[in-house]
Amino acid sequence: MGEFGGLIKNENMKIYLRIRTYVMLGILLALTIIISVMWLSFGERSATSMWEVMFMESSILFFLVTIFTVVVAAGAVAEEFTSGTIKLLLIRPWSRSKILLSKYIAVLLFAIMLAIVLFVSTLLVNWLLFGIGNGSPDAGIIPQGNNDSPFEYLLKYYGLTLITSVVTVTLSFMLSTIFRSSGLAIGMALFLLLVVNNFVQLLTLLDYKWVDYVLFVHMNLTQYLGDYPMSEGMSLGFSLAVLAVYYVLFIALTWVVFKKRDVAA
Repeated sequence: MGEFGGLIKNENMKIYLRIRTYVMLGILLALTIIISVMWLSFGERSATSMWEVMFMESSILFFLVTIFTVVVAAGAVAEEFTSGTIKLLLIRPWSRSKILLSKYIAVLLFAIMLAIVLFVSTLLVNWLLFGIGNGSPDAGIIPQGNNDSPFEYLLKYYGLTLITSVVTVTLSFMLSTIFRSSGLAIGMALFLLLVVNNFVQLLTLLDYKWVDYVLFVHMNLTQYLGDYPMSEGMSLGFSLAVLAVYYVLFIALTWVVFKKRDVAA
């Protein structure tokens, strides 16, 4: 267990010793401050709820969190091939499964870290600028039929969004394992996230049963926080089950490809 912990630590070092990681963090923090200050400058402080601003920032910037994590995940294995360092990993007394799992865990920890940074920064910045007691009680963000407090609603929002981010990251990690080119893996992952994901949402308008089993139709779990999901008859449990099936398929394909590939070539 200690050796495996060392593997995870090594993969974390690869992530956090890179300048791009701190550029990503800096962008998140800077955008949080800029958006809040602009809202404060052009709005009325006493009539503005910190929760409203926090939710707006979270809905925008969490997408950025997913993009940043996708970039890291898509390059996790592919960059080892590009730089040739994969050979150095394989000559050590660790199985391929442990090497791959340590990379995957490090990427997931990075995603969780970014989500926590976003939540804490938006909470603290808007608390300082707007105060906790201003604005309407429901902050204008809670859908009809939801009786949660703004804080409870945001926690659920982050939790459900993080679940879909994990699925997206796992897909990106799979692409990183399949393709030897980090550029190709990152490009394809971003294409699926930015283009295909938005396009497939239009499929919900079609009256075909198979549409209910398309991955990207279920990538917006926060729709279930209100009374009106995008597709009639869909439920949170069903969407989670579909995502779970895809998740298992992505993980299985990742491990099979990595274990069978001649990675030392």
